[in-house]
This record gives sequence, C-alpha cells and structure tokens, in this order.
Amino acid sequence: MTIPTEPIGSIPRPPSLVQALEDRGRGRGDDAALQAAQEEAVKDTIARFEATGSPVITDGEQLKPSFATYPVAGVTTLVPEGVVIPFADGHTRTLPSLSEGPFRYATFAESYVRQAKKHTDLPVKQPVIAPSALSLLYPAGGVEGYPREAFLADLADQAETDIRSSLEAGATSVQLDFTEGRLAVKLDPSKGLLDQFVALNNEVLDRFSDSERARIGVHTCPGGDQDSTHSLDVDYAELLPSLFRLHVGAFYLQLASEPDPGRVLEVVRSHLRPGQRVFVGVIDPIDPVVETPEQVRDRVLEAARYLPAEQLGTCDDCGFAPFADDTSTSRDIAFAKIAARVEGTRLAAEVLGG
Repeated sequence: MTIPTEPIGSIPRPPSLVQALEDRGRGRGDDAALQAAQEEAVKDTIARFEATGSPVITDGEQLKPSFATYPVAGVTTLVPEGVVIPFADGHTRTLPSLSEGPFRYATFAESYVRQAKKHTDLPVKQPVIAPSALSLLYPAGGVEGYPREAFLADLADQAETDIRSSLEAGATSVQLDFTEGRLAVKLDPSKGLLDQFVALNNEVLDRFSDSERARIGVHTCPGGDQDSTHSLDVDYAELLPSLFRLHVGAFYLQLASEPDPGRVLEVVRSHLRPGQRVFVGVIDPIDPVVETPEQVRDRVLEAARYLPAEQLGTCDDCGFAPFADDTSTSRDIAFAKIAARVEGTRLAAEVLGG
C-alpha cells in the first residue's frame, strides 16, 4: 500500500534571500536584486525538495513575506498597528489593520503556483491563508463608511479567488492555513470566535463543488515561529470538533510535538467522516534534532492504530519558516527532516501493507 505524504509549506529562506529582503526593507536594495534572489531561492528549494523523494512539493513559500500577509503586502489601505500575537518565548507578531475600504488582495497565490511549475514536473501543493485569519485585519473600532459586513463579503470573494485561481493554475491541492483556530480558543474560551471563523471559512468553501473540495485541505498547528508557539497550551480537544466541521477533503494536523498524541487521535477518530483524509504530523520543525525514518515509521504506525490506513497520510507539524525573517532553523535541517518523513512513511506503508 501507499501512504501519501506532503509538506505543509514554508522552508527557511537562503541567507542571500534573507539579506536581499532586509536590504529592500531598509531602502538599500532594489526590486531587481530582490527578484533575482527570490527566483534563485525558488529554483534551489524545488531542486532540494525533489532530492528528498517527496512525491508532492511546494515552492517553500520563498516568494511570500509571511504565510499570513502575502495577499496584502504593499496594500496602501493598511496601517501597521493591528492584532498582536504573543508567543510563548515572549516575542510577538503584529498584524496590520485596515484603515479604509474596499478590501482587495494585492497578490493571489496562483502566481506562486505558476512560478513553481516552471521548475518541476512533480505535483505542486499551494498553501493559502484562510479567510478567517484575514478577518482579524478589520479593526475593533470599525472603518468609516465600510461596515464589517461589507468587509467580510469582500474578503470571502477574494479568498474564493485565491483558492480557485490556484487550482486553475495547476495546483494539485490547496491547503488553507488555519493556525488561528487554536488561538481563537485561547482568545475566546467560549468558542464564539472559533465558531465565527469556521462559519466564514465554510461560506467560502461552499462555493466549490464536491470534486473541488476534495482537493482542498486545512492545516492547523499551535503557530510555530522562531522555535516558539502561540497556543500549544490550548487543549487540542477544544479545537478538533469544530475543525472537523470544515467542508474540506483533507486535514493536516500537528501531532509530532503533541505531548499525548494518542488522546488527540482518539478525538480525531470520533469525528473523521468517510471520504476524508487525515495527514498526521510526524516531524517537529521546532525540534533541532532530525528525526530518524524509524521514528517516523513508528509515529505512523501509532496513528494507524486509531485511524483507517486508507484515510491516513503524513505531513510536517508546521512550516519551517512561516515568516520570511525566521532563521531559527537551517535549510539543511529542514530538508533532512523532510527526507526522514518521506522514508519513514514508506517504511510504515511496507509494514501496514505486508
């Protein structure tokens, strides 16, 4: 038998790209130098992905400033003071805030698909930010002349275009990044915010056919950044029942870094429906130690005790560098971990098939 295995998305940028981004941000570089560094990074990332034996690849998000803000990079109707996301180690990330309407994406992910497909014949997976995350851009005090209802309608339209255009550009699958799911429970233990997030995402997902939704998945994790997380202290069981209400064909779940994976798998088993596939995280991007293929194999076999093998897949817990300036993990370590995931998944498939 074969167990599918897929990356989540981001790969640490090479030093040349990190430097080019820093230079451009400080007004020292130019667009041509940055574009050249980005193109080389994409080409190298895809070549290294192929060398791991991964049957599905991404561009490593080398062209994104971050997994969350790529659609609005360069948008002039935003101000920098928005929602602040605190991480366990004390550092924070701040989302921008909308200052006027209407809301429009400046960049759609289909451009990343087209760039990646220039360099590979392998299936390309495209991560996109979930509309629920971008809903946090609307300020609590409102926007004059642009009510929240109008913003959410525009956001849903833009998110649909982001997903649909990626599929039309040739992405084998599209993954909604929903790291704010667990964070929503932390911000609002009543789960009212989480319910709003699920409803908004489903409003967009319901615009797709059953066959299209079979190619759409959702990823959740406790928000890895600079070797820290923002919501690992939230009980997974508080999120999972709501997560499985999302109208998608695949779920990509952080699991390798979870202290009690068996308990999580019990909850997953009770909510998994026919026709859905669960990709369990078998690689911890925050842990600097590279997993062995045998460790990965054993994690897969543990998951297979709870979930039907035909509905099982493997993935990394999270992207390795969701923000472009995150250099906490090296590219060499990231690709070594991916290679271990690929080989370990193959070993587990041999055991389960034999």
